[in-house]
Amino acid sequence: MFKNTFQSGFLSILYSLGSKPLQLWNKSVQNGHIKRITDNDIQSLVLDIVGSNISKTYITCPAEKAKTLGIKLPYMILIVKNMKKYFSFEVQILDNKNIRRRFRVSNYQSMTRVKPYICTMPMRLDEGWNRIEFDLAEFTRRAYSTGYVETLRVQLHANCRVRRIYFSDKLYSEDELPIEFKLFSSIQSKVDHTQNED
Repeated sequence: MFKNTFQSGFLSILYSLGSKPLQLWNKSVQNGHIKRITDNDIQSLVLDIVGSNISKTYITCPAEKAKTLGIKLPYMILIVKNMKKYFSFEVQILDNKNIRRRFRVSNYQSMTRVKPYICTMPMRLDEGWNRIEFDLAEFTRRAYSTGYVETLRVQLHANCRVRRIYFSDKLYSEDELPIEFKLFSSIQSKVDHTQNED
């Protein structure tokens, strides 16, 4: 999908405020829902992914099974809300041995397990909104002693709220991020404003 696109800086594959946030995605829902709602904490539209069985309720990108993302940027960032329920996401990459590997990250596992084609890893989420920064090159090197080439597919499972999923060429500090990539830009400006009045 993005193989022939010049890639630098930021590349967003999901933004909850967009006119069609799931344009690039396919969704699967069983005993749950995937819908856009307003999150009270950030007063913004977000994608709510809820399901009683996390393996059956998810969104996957690209939408077509035969296609791949072809994203070469090594950092994947997810802005998600901890809903205090089981939640996982999966990233499929291609390494420099031309092997497809998957990283499955979840908040219900306690240890990392590396198998030839899949590496499962635990994740700890803070209360409320989280910015998960995933260094694909580093994890590929540590798990498989190979080099990261590109991301082929991303899958986000229940249960979470998501505002944005994007890739970047390096990790940016909050100050360096474009305003639309900041989670708390609307809240932050209100806070700053009240402090100035004192």
